[in-house]
Amino acid sequence: MNPFNYTRRQTLEVNIGDTPLGGTHPIRLQSMTNTSTMDTDACTAQALRMVEAGCEYVRLTAQGVKEAENLRCINAALRSQGCMVPLVADIHFNPNAADVAALYVEKVRINPGNYAKDSESIRARFIPFLRICQENHTAIRIGVNHGSLSERIMAQYGDTPAGMVASCMEFLRICVEQQFTDVVVSMKASNTVVMVQSVRQLVAAMEQEGMHFPLHLGVTEAGEGEDGRIKSALGIGALLADGWGDTIRVSLSEAPEAEIPVARKLRDYIVQRAGHPHLSAVAAPAFDYLAPTRRHTQPVHNIGGDHLPIVMAYHTDHGSMTPEYIYAGRALPDKRLPGASYLLDADVWSGEPDTYPAFTNRQLPFVGGVNADLKFLFLHYPALTDEAIACLRHHPELVVIAQSNHPNRTGELRALVHTLMCQQLTNPVIVFQLYNETDAETLQVKAAADMGALLIDGFCDGIFLLNHAGIEQPGVTGSDTDLAFAILQAGRLRTTKTEYISCPGCGRTLFDLQTAVARVKAATAHFTGLKIAVMGCIVNGPGEMADADYGYVGAGRGRISLYKNKECIEKNIPEDEAVDKLLKLINSTMPQ
Repeated sequence: MNPFNYTRRQTLEVNIGDTPLGGTHPIRLQSMTNTSTMDTDACTAQALRMVEAGCEYVRLTAQGVKEAENLRCINAALRSQGCMVPLVADIHFNPNAADVAALYVEKVRINPGNYAKDSESIRARFIPFLRICQENHTAIRIGVNHGSLSERIMAQYGDTPAGMVASCMEFLRICVEQQFTDVVVSMKASNTVVMVQSVRQLVAAMEQEGMHFPLHLGVTEAGEGEDGRIKSALGIGALLADGWGDTIRVSLSEAPEAEIPVARKLRDYIVQRAGHPHLSAVAAPAFDYLAPTRRHTQPVHNIGGDHLPIVMAYHTDHGSMTPEYIYAGRALPDKRLPGASYLLDADVWSGEPDTYPAFTNRQLPFVGGVNADLKFLFLHYPALTDEAIACLRHHPELVVIAQSNHPNRTGELRALVHTLMCQQLTNPVIVFQLYNETDAETLQVKAAADMGALLIDGFCDGIFLLNHAGIEQPGVTGSDTDLAFAILQAGRLRTTKTEYISCPGCGRTLFDLQTAVARVKAATAHFTGLKIAVMGCIVNGPGEMADADYGYVGAGRGRISLYKNKECIEKNIPEDEAVDKLLKLINSTMPQ
């Protein structure tokens, strides 16, 4: 993988009905029904809506043999209406259901964490399943979830990316041994950092053993609305930017067909980088791509070092959050935002209290002549000349505002930071991203995707977003500042509001998930810094919400169980009482 230049990872072609993936095929889009798999008409109607939206694979849960058997009826109903979309069965605890589903769908997804418990039982259950798939030309997905690793893996590795990789490789080695190659792999987590690092480490492990299986990418339990889109775009985008990923799903707690336009925007935005002008750069020897840590920087005021990444904004942006710094250009505004410091261009800076100089157009001669202990230098990678490097070395009080106009802005911004590291420069770096979008969703997807790899790599001491066009949607503020804070939270770098971890729902969900998420949000949005999980069922519930402070988990039809961390506090609460009891639990157990 070249961190600076975009190319697609070369993988095997996997046959999935009439829609193969991997190889030279485009990145495929998929989603999952949230209707009961026993309701043929509802599943068929929803699948048709998904396909109309652009879905290329439709996944359905098969929690038991009877649900797996009904996949035959759903398949037949779709084919009778001329819809040939490949169907994917989602299997968790029941290997018998996998054996049956393989007869009626084009692909079966199994979860190694709850498919079999030990090496002997894995072989006893998995090899016969592979033979059924071979006979029926059924592909498989080995889908590892961070929240449902087996007790054996947990005991050896904990819930780490290394444990996820070990769980997946155990199954992949059997596939190779059995000469079964119609295999897709996925590593999913609600934590974007865990998700990205686990995929990076899996690809390294596969390459070491000569495996080239294609990847399915997704951030599980991403949530809904703006936060779900940002979290998905950040995690998936970080990997797409490196050319990884052959099929993607944006998991939102919304109607399945709503996921597809978001996934398409994300895919199309990244793949348009193909064939971009080559970027020449050298990777820093100290950088560990598989397990990156935050780049070491010398703190300047509250920027860099061990400080949380800051947010910088343009003076015309008015959001609900207060940025640490506001760039005012050549004149201070008449009204200033309390709690923020202002930046002026160096040639008009007068040293007024609470203002700091900025250097536009790479005006290096100003640097030595400005007597300030905090200065900002706007810098493109092509402008990182010997003169600029000498200036940065001589002025540790300079904070770099890194920007890019390159078609592959992620690669060019990486090149700038890697060069700083190679030169052993420790000036903090604020990443500046400029857009011209009128649609809020498009801006969210692009900005989160552009920042994903940079945040995961540890290259960001702050974010400065500027959307020139302004959002033209009724009721949508489109604040660049609020978006920057949301991106930092999605990247697990800074928590400034309550985070909601919620699954998209499936045929296992026995209550109205979207309504539940809305009710939980309405009751708890006033809390700051909490993580609250809303999960449709027990499959990944306690695991995927392992780092959540509180959990609201489906326990049966119209029944909810409440968790604090991983501990179940109250079981089988009637749904109409659950939100009130969750609120009481939070109020009674939150640190004062």
